[in-house]
Amino acid sequence: MPSPAAPASAATPAAPARSARDRILDAFEDLLAEQSERAATLEAVAARAGVSKGGLLYHFASKDALVDGVLERFADDLAQDIEHMRAAPDGPVSYFLRTSIPSDNRLERVIVAIARLAQASDARASDALADAQRLWLSELEAVVGDRMVARTIMLIGDGMYYNSALLPAANAVLRDETDVEQLVALVERLSARD
Repeated sequence: MPSPAAPASAATPAAPARSARDRILDAFEDLLAEQSERAATLEAVAARAGVSKGGLLYHFASKDALVDGVLERFADDLAQDIEHMRAAPDGPVSYFLRTSIPSDNRLERVIVAIARLAQASDARASDALADAQRLWLSELEAVVGDRMVARTIMLIGDGMYYNSALLPAANAVLRDETDVEQLVALVERLSARD
């Protein structure tokens, strides 16, 4: 942040405006996550994105095309997450567990949106979620060397996510960073190769 004495031109520039295409995908994801697949009509998406229906149709010719756009975005976000997992200073196991706590990030929002599509019987969405699970499992297995241990770590991560997402903070099993640190240390001890 510039100091108060810095000239106005030295201020950090604002983030560039999101493209209409990105705003449309954001709106579709938000409507899916907040309401349902049925509520995410082309009209509702256009209104939420601040574009005309014609503007939406310019980028996405149908609701199926919107789904394709969200799935492409998910694939990109997932590839980035796998790279972050591999490069994490504390290692993939710690990264996976720490990122299993809801934090309202991009990847988390798109996963919720895709889960809504899967709940509405969209096979492409179900396949995308299954592919993500396989990728995360593969990364964990490569580190711990045991498929069942890797699956156990995934289930712990899933439990962390659901516990944090569904229960108020006062009732959460993991109440603070110390609890998370202790859990990560325990899982790493249990998964250490002999």
